[in-house]
Order: sequence, then C-alpha cells, then structure tokens
Amino acid sequence: MMMKILKQYLPTIIIAFILSIFIRTYVAEAMKVPTGSMIPTIQINDHLLVEKLMWMTSLNHGDIIVFQAPAEDKRYVKRLIGLPGDEVEIKDGELYRNKLLISEPYIQERMNYNFGPVVVPVNEYFFLGDNRNDSFDSHAWDYPFIEKGKLIGKVLIEIPTHGWFE
Repeated sequence: MMMKILKQYLPTIIIAFILSIFIRTYVAEAMKVPTGSMIPTIQINDHLLVEKLMWMTSLNHGDIIVFQAPAEDKRYVKRLIGLPGDEVEIKDGELYRNKLLISEPYIQERMNYNFGPVVVPVNEYFFLGDNRNDSFDSHAWDYPFIEKGKLIGKVLIEIPTHGWFE
C-alpha cells in the first residue's frame, strides 16, 4: 500500500521540488529584511517578494531593489536613485539628480551629509536607503556604484510583520 502511494506521488513531489527551486532561483523569492536602512518604508523583519527576472524588468528611479553588496557576501535592499548617465548630488540635506531637486516624501529625515556630484557609469546604479542617515549605501561606500550584474531583483510586495497577522 505504501509503495503504491509512493510510486503514485513521488514524480509529482520531485517535479514540485525542482519547480520550486527553479522559481526561487530565477523568478521570485521571499526575503526578510534584517536592518532598518529602509525605515520608514520597510521595517526590520518585514518580508519582501522580490521578482528576479532582471533581464526583462525595467528599472526606474525610486524602485526598491535587492542587490549583492559591494565587497561583502550579503544582500542589500535600497532605493534606486541613479540610473546610468545620471548626475547625483546631495547638498544641504537634499537630493539633486541631473541638477534638479528631487522630492522624496518616503525618507525618514533629511540627509545630514553632502555627497558628489557623481555621474553614474554605464551599466551601473546608485542606491540610497530611505533611512538616509543610518544606511550603509552608495554615499558611504568606497566605490558608490553597483554593477548591473549584481542586481538580484525588484521588490514587488512588502509584507509588514506588524498588523497583518495580529
């Protein structure tokens, strides 16, 4: 009896397992946020659904992206601020992109540092956390850009740890 059940369901279980690995590796993945660098948008321990089809994804200013951290074996989640060719500058607590003041209603507080101006190279990107004064991001790295190949995925959905399951 047990062998019959095993023979009947084993191929389905194997296919489901392989499919789940394929989806997690190449299509989408759930991730948990361990730091407060994106507060107030994303809280510590919130969960994200990240779409990993970067080859068919258009990237826009303000997108929240997961990428491989520079010189570390970690993943970071930050807001995309500069696309290739953009000039980025932070002065007097404000963000300027291509010499235009950018409105950022999502940030925790005004920046208490100056940075740039820098021009984002071809096939590279500039990222900042929403908790700007407490985020290890492009403004603080030795080399402020992330190569296109280091991008892991675009955040599709944020699932807060508070409120939904209480």
